[in-house]
Amino acid sequence: MSERTAKEEVRTEEAPRPAGAYSQGVVAGGFLYTAGFGPKDPATGEVAETVGEQTEQVLRNVRAVLRERGLTFDDVVKVTVHLQELRRDFAEFDAAYRTFFAEPYPVRTTVGSDLMNILVEIDVVAVVHD
Repeated sequence: MSERTAKEEVRTEEAPRPAGAYSQGVVAGGFLYTAGFGPKDPATGEVAETVGEQTEQVLRNVRAVLRERGLTFDDVVKVTVHLQELRRDFAEFDAAYRTFFAEPYPVRTTVGSDLMNILVEIDVVAVVHD
């Protein structure tokens, strides 16, 4: 495989296992791309009730994949967020989100989506420093 098309899977037991044909994370072209993570606790399988609690668990799941590659939220440059109830839950989501990120914040897209029995799903793109 050429350097241009090379990709490296990132996997950890500290985040939920993929429920389908996808990786938890992939490094390619100097970036780490994560899967969209939901709020499932990988140790217990439980899902919290509020969007704030779910956001915190989602970001702990994302952080586990970042850590597996030696990265932190400071390395994140792009975040995509899906909220089941965008208008209702945005403020509570954003308050929880802010506890994980520092300025300058990554760019972010937040959209309303039809999610399967969860309130929030998040994926990120982070710069890899070799």
